Amino acid sequence: MMSRIICLIIGYLFGTFQTSYFIGRARGLDIREFGSGNAGTTNAMRVLGKKSGWITVIIDILKCIIAVIITWLIFRKSGYVPLLKIYTSLGAVLGHDFPAFLKFRGGKGIATTAGMIIAFGDWRLIVLGVACFFIPVLITHHVSVGSLCLSVSFLVGTILCGQLGSYGMPQNLLTEMYILIAAITALAFFQHRGNLKRLAEGTERTVWVRKK
Repeated sequence: MMSRIICLIIGYLFGTFQTSYFIGRARGLDIREFGSGNAGTTNAMRVLGKKSGWITVIIDILKCIIAVIITWLIFRKSGYVPLLKIYTSLGAVLGHDFPAFLKFRGGKGIATTAGMIIAFGDWRLIVLGVACFFIPVLITHHVSVGSLCLSVSFLVGTILCGQLGSYGMPQNLLTEMYILIAAITALAFFQHRGNLKRLAEGTERTVWVRKK
């Protein structure tokens, strides 16, 4: 149990680093007061520009990867490293979404989730995630759709691979891991509740297309 708590703390501490917030502050603004009011990648691109947006997404991905690497260095001799990677990733997503030093107003955790998928280390899930993000975005022109598809794809892919014996853990630990990933996925949907409402109303903002 203690190892799980340690991983959550490591992840949370790294997750609280709000890239877009610090970039915005360097320019004299609080990004949460502009655009969608979110401290994530998409709003960073809209408010701060593409360069700042790409810096945001890269660092938000890396902060989860670094946290997971630290977890691996500490617990690599344990027999349930894949589970501990997910605990660390959950902490990172929670830290990103609900940073204590920003009164728990952060981003939506998708770039951090992408870091989780990369750091988890299963190339099949990385390929699946890339496809399940970019194909929906290219079809619908909505980042929110791709983001939610990414989250769901990792949950489904992990369950399939886990049940095929890919991660070398007993069923009880696999089930625990699935529950954690399901919680991360549910949190992604909760954080995108406004996007889902706008999608239903047909008012969700499009990206990567020129307005006619």
